[in-house]
Formats: sequence, C-alpha cells, structure tokens
Amino acid sequence: MSDVFANAQPLHGLIGGVMIGLAAALMLLGAGRIAGVSGIMARATALADSDMSCSSAWMFLLGLPIGAFAVAAITGLREAEFASWPILVVAGLLVGIGTRMGSGCTSGHGVCGVSRLSQRSMIATATFMAAGIATVVVTNHLGGLS
Repeated sequence: MSDVFANAQPLHGLIGGVMIGLAAALMLLGAGRIAGVSGIMARATALADSDMSCSSAWMFLLGLPIGAFAVAAITGLREAEFASWPILVVAGLLVGIGTRMGSGCTSGHGVCGVSRLSQRSMIATATFMAAGIATVVVTNHLGGLS
C-alpha cells in the first residue's frame, strides 16, 4: 500500500475542488440555479420545465468537455484511458437511470446539496460513495472489467 499514492497530486485536487465549488457558487448566486449536471442535461433536452433557457443549458454542457480539453492542451496531460465501449454504454445508462431515480447526480447532491446541508443530498452522497467503493472492490476482486 506504500506506492498507492505515489502519483497523487493533492494540490491539483485541491485546486480542482476549489474551482468546482466556485463555479457552483457562481451559478447559484448568478443564475439562481443548482449546478447539477443531470438537471442541466434534462433542461437542455427539454425533459424538465425550467426558467433556465435551453441554450444556456447547452452552453454549460459544451463547456465541460471544452474545459477538459483546454486543461489537457495547456498542461500536456496524458490521454485518458477508459473501459470498453459496451461497458461505457451500460454504465452511462445506469448512471442516467440512477440520477432520475435519485432526483439528481453527484454534482447536484454532492457539491451543491451537501454544501447547503440538505439531508436528502447527504443521504444520496453517502449512497453514491458506498456504491462507488463497492464497485471498486468488486472490480478489483474480479481482476478488472475492461
């Protein structure tokens, strides 16, 4: 376990966390909206009624990968590695179903809800974390699923 965190970069994590928190606070203060990506996706695809315009929802969503590509281009980070396409598709569908069932996603509950001391969000976030930990344990036990 000594080399588990050999490549950890806690300063990068701290900076990223502060930036996510600032973005969520700016969206709440500036637009009066929670920066939950699943809710914004629902507004962008007109699955939810909202006072947030469809175009601003799409701009938010387009900014996510554009921002990631910009950071990768500036810092020269290596290319991301993913599981196989079938596993990604199944995982994406399960996440989509789960966010509808849970009335939100990790960004809405974990970042915005917990910071507002929402009991529902604290329970949802604890559930996300437990499911994530269980998934890692099972995946490692099975030797990886890629």
